[in-house]
Amino acid sequence: MFSASDVLEMQRAQYRHDKRNHCDIANLHKGERLKHYGLHFCKYVGRLARGAEEEKTTQRTLVDMTLVSLSAANTLSQKLGECLNATPLLSHQIDPLRTLADATGRFADACEKFDHLEDVTSIARDANADVFRWVVDYAGKHDIDLREGIASRRNELSNRAFYAQE
Repeated sequence: MFSASDVLEMQRAQYRHDKRNHCDIANLHKGERLKHYGLHFCKYVGRLARGAEEEKTTQRTLVDMTLVSLSAANTLSQKLGECLNATPLLSHQIDPLRTLADATGRFADACEKFDHLEDVTSIARDANADVFRWVVDYAGKHDIDLREGIASRRNELSNRAFYAQE
């Protein structure tokens, strides 16, 4: 679905988007930004777990999760495209949501360890890569167009930040 160069361009576009439309988050200390992204990941796992009872579509949730993963990668100075050639995450799991919950739980663990000045970078990067790969794998298996969804969602979010438009 994506090449490493596609993901690098997605990260660059996300960086520009975040600076322009989410300056409140972009200006936080890195540890606070990571916690913010970790909370988003947990929220998205909850949305997916609710299934048909959730008002937001799976596509919307996957797009949002992709955007947060790109932002987290930028905060972590992580080249997210390098994770794409790893073994697909969904291939061995009966319940794919458990795989995602594991990855987001590890990301939350890294966020919690940050407060204790423990080394969190590798934990957070590995977990973020797994979240990103999960979303890409899931979207591919369910014919969800992340490219179009990302463009649409960024446009929607940009319109909310009317003060940042030229």
